[in-house]
Amino acid sequence: MLLHFTKMHGLGNDFMVLDLISQRARLRPEQIRRLADRHFGIGFDQLLTVEPPTKPDADFCYRIFNADGSEVENCGNGARCFAVFVHDKKLTCKQTLRVETAGGPLILQLNDKGLVTVDMGVPRLQPDDIPFQAAQQATSYPLQLQDQTLEIGAVSMGNPHAVLRVDDVLNYPVEQIGPQIESHPRFPKRVNAGFLQVISRNQGRLRVYERGAGETLACGTGACAAMVYGRLQGWFDSRVEMHLPGGCLQLEWSGEGHPVKMTGPAQRVFEGHLFI
Repeated sequence: MLLHFTKMHGLGNDFMVLDLISQRARLRPEQIRRLADRHFGIGFDQLLTVEPPTKPDADFCYRIFNADGSEVENCGNGARCFAVFVHDKKLTCKQTLRVETAGGPLILQLNDKGLVTVDMGVPRLQPDDIPFQAAQQATSYPLQLQDQTLEIGAVSMGNPHAVLRVDDVLNYPVEQIGPQIESHPRFPKRVNAGFLQVISRNQGRLRVYERGAGETLACGTGACAAMVYGRLQGWFDSRVEMHLPGGCLQLEWSGEGHPVKMTGPAQRVFEGHLFI
């Protein structure tokens, strides 16, 4: 089977995008893992698929698969690439799109200069909704690791996030602590681990160790979760510029009960064909 694909990235968080409306395919987890390999495959953090909607009020169905082949609920950087992809491929002429994800509906708005604003929905803070094992909702939780206890925030942006505030994120041992948080038994579906440095009331710096992918250059849902945790703690105002290794995202959140809005770029890298 010959498949056409597009390689894209959002702030260095890179994706292989497949149009499964005009062509058909079903990739097994082991095939996704091979394609994700940066030495022997195409190389990507996540595979994104564009599929027909299953609900009458949606324009598309948007599915996300990590580099390890596992399917996940949401990806903010991928959502921006998704919007640019379907518009460039003339699968739609709409500037505002409503898409289905496993984590719930998303609204995507194509703006000028290649920027896309994503309405990421209302963050979920109840432990059962994240999911996270805790007796009751709190603004932060102690998390026991192998040799230390950390104070984290737990947020779902359609996918689970743990956020830890650190003093110097550039020199923090993300590669050691990230896997311990990702696979912690209190997160039954594993978790994306965010490491947040607060610069000012409207600026933060973030690194994210993503479940099933490892540390990436950017994580849109992780940036939103960090914004939510920081605002609940009183560290941030309602608008924040989040600096990630791959670039910056603009975030807005008015508070509990309101959706988080994220604005950032999406770029096409190259296109190609592959045999499955």
